[in-house]
Amino acid sequence: MAESKVVVPESVNKATINMLRRVEPYVTYGYPNLKSVKELIYKRGFGKLNHQRIALTDNSIVNEALGKHNIICVEDLIHEIMTVGPHFKEANNFLWPFQLKAPLGGLKKKRNHYVEGGDAGNRENFINELVRRMN
Repeated sequence: MAESKVVVPESVNKATINMLRRVEPYVTYGYPNLKSVKELIYKRGFGKLNHQRIALTDNSIVNEALGKHNIICVEDLIHEIMTVGPHFKEANNFLWPFQLKAPLGGLKKKRNHYVEGGDAGNRENFINELVRRMN
């Protein structure tokens, strides 16, 4: 299987947790902080506009796609994603999955769970360090 380095924001609910448990041996996930989300969106953020992948170079792109939901700039988009606001679904669907590079220093043990010294599974807040190495 090809190694994919993609980040997709998701709201945390029972269904999401159950899905993550099924794929836990193959993925790593956690709860990013505001700084990590901001860095991802500003550096690697792309939006879907007219079924095309467009870099988030200025606020007009966000305003055109999400203005009707009162999300008019990149900061509003970040706020909606971080707070899982009322228009989270629209904001999340607007964002293209983040394509990341391989982490600096590599991964330790992909087959082992994070709590066992590996890389798979829930890193909780420690996901921020990995995101910085991959961004």
